Amino acid sequence: MKNFTTIILALLFSLGFAQEPAGYYNGTAGLTGAALKTKLNAIITAGHKDNGYDGLYNGYPTTDSDHFYENDGSVLDMYSERPNAADPYKYVHGQKKCGNYSVEGDCYNREHVVPQSFFNSKAPMVSDIHHIRPTDGKVNGMRSNYPYGAVASPAFLSKNGTKVGPSVSPGYSGTVCEPIDEFKGDIARMIFYFVTRYETQLAGFSTGNMLGGSAFPGLQTWERDVLLQWSIQDPVSPSEIERNNAAFVFQKNRNPFIDHPEWVQAIWGTAVTDTQAPTAPSNLAVISTSTASASLMWNASTDNVAVTSYKIYVNGSFKTNSISTSATVTGLNQGTTYTFYVVASDAAGNLSPQSNNAVGTTLTDSIAPTAPTNLSVVSVGSNNIAVEWTAATDNIGVDSYDIYANDVLMGSTSAISTNISNLNPTTTYSIYVVAKDAVGNISPQSNQVSATTLAVGTTCGNEHFDNLLVVPNQYSTYNWVSNGISWTSEDSRTDETINGKALTIRNGSLTALSVPNGIGELTVTTQLKYSGSAGNLKLFINDVDTGKTIPYGGAGSAPITTTVTGINTAGTVEIRLQQNGATSNRVAIDDISWTCYVLMGTNENATSKSTFSVYPNPVKNGELNVSGKDLNLVENAYIFDFSGKLVQTIAQPFKNSNKVFLKNLPKGVYVLKAGTSTAKFMVE
Repeated sequence: MKNFTTIILALLFSLGFAQEPAGYYNGTAGLTGAALKTKLNAIITAGHKDNGYDGLYNGYPTTDSDHFYENDGSVLDMYSERPNAADPYKYVHGQKKCGNYSVEGDCYNREHVVPQSFFNSKAPMVSDIHHIRPTDGKVNGMRSNYPYGAVASPAFLSKNGTKVGPSVSPGYSGTVCEPIDEFKGDIARMIFYFVTRYETQLAGFSTGNMLGGSAFPGLQTWERDVLLQWSIQDPVSPSEIERNNAAFVFQKNRNPFIDHPEWVQAIWGTAVTDTQAPTAPSNLAVISTSTASASLMWNASTDNVAVTSYKIYVNGSFKTNSISTSATVTGLNQGTTYTFYVVASDAAGNLSPQSNNAVGTTLTDSIAPTAPTNLSVVSVGSNNIAVEWTAATDNIGVDSYDIYANDVLMGSTSAISTNISNLNPTTTYSIYVVAKDAVGNISPQSNQVSATTLAVGTTCGNEHFDNLLVVPNQYSTYNWVSNGISWTSEDSRTDETINGKALTIRNGSLTALSVPNGIGELTVTTQLKYSGSAGNLKLFINDVDTGKTIPYGGAGSAPITTTVTGINTAGTVEIRLQQNGATSNRVAIDDISWTCYVLMGTNENATSKSTFSVYPNPVKNGELNVSGKDLNLVENAYIFDFSGKLVQTIAQPFKNSNKVFLKNLPKGVYVLKAGTSTAKFMVE
């Protein structure tokens, strides 16, 4: 459920910014029930512009960008957003679109809140942005085509708390998906929109134990009651209002239940609600503690329908939720006594009396970890040095490692390797690492290693295919390792040559995986084999089409060597050459090489000398001031950490002020890139 501030904001937005165009809902006055639903159908059907299924990705930057939680312009994903905590992962619009996935955070795709299998993926339902949200691919797949309802014992639990499992909603016992409270109302209003917009077609759709088979009410009774309850529990939010307005611009129709949430009850009535609270949990006990956590157990509550979760309180303040009768509370201070109690909740939001109090004291840790050992340099680039080491040990556990270059803290990591980025070319750095435990005890420093970054333009990696196993006349997927880089090719053969052995792709691709030190520019030789006409290979970096191409000539033409400039992507990257799927040309590839990423401090086009400076440096209060020319022209700002990883994106950063508000960045060195200018800064 939204916090009080968000509800107040929702009210303000509703009053100030959610106004539909004048006359949009003419003719609805005095209508209720089926008559109102049918009138709204006519209104939102008229003018509806179908932008196509692929067009959804063009709409999402305006309809589904995060301007209300992290406020960083990332993809607003109902299945990963944590309203009151850091998101477990995030997506940038246009990057990491699915594709294949295996775990959360791999990629995002398009979630039909009303599954497209219900209507055989027909237009315009399949591309109606009002009920299709960008969401994590893994969670989307786990939701499958299940209806929405309450879950007590999930078979699957996403990282933000979205559940999939047996329904405990009255009237249905099959598998359902339950989103987090923050988005229950959003989903309810999307489904109400769908059964209104397409009421004349519902009879031809599959119900999926969700939809009704007639225009009114358009929903299964049990599902209607769930959605009615959710729409009250989770009122219209500023994010929904922004989305509705943007969807109207994109698709030329609106969701009436965001503009007028009172119409939900006017059409479908009042839900049959559960008003009986669960019994109090009993026998709460602290079974163990660490320096920063306490493990709790208790006896289950009972309820007339079902208990769906337990709320854990620490010293009288809510801390976390649990779906079982145990929980580990983290983020505690060492050597501190805490009082805990637990409250049970059911699907209707009824809360039990609190359990008994349980008291526990966290442990005190004064022992520092041992020093990391065997620090060594793995690779060196123009702006990067990759290092690895042997893990330290600790009496309780190592939490993280701080990395220093020339005695300057560059950042922290929980891994035993890292890529130190944003360094200067042709500069020698002395590097060491220290280990820290959860309470901040610091180890002695590791051994020191020295490395000198390469000059700008130095080759950072290459592949000549000299060691490629030749398999005659066989198109397949091939995997190999060369010069420390893992390669894979699809729909490819290995028996052709250019300057020596070459890799030939048909309708496939050639990919270099986990390439360290970024990429500045790429050089490659290509030649068309057998028959066909001239064409181009596409260049993807980190699964994003760069818009840059690599040409090859027609049948019988000589090899072409091409250098692609201006790629300039930092960090560990993935490089992919992709054949155009519209052709069956067989293109041989040889002598690939690339330069390391080089951090640019001025306009890369040399058409402007605009630069900027930042202060205070180091940053201590989370606010970074920026001074320079033409800041108002900057559309996006990006912040990279010491490894070259993008950690924050800010849309229109200098629209209202010259301040950049940093999002909970740990101490270390960072780079701000705004437009084509960059500046380093430190967070303490």
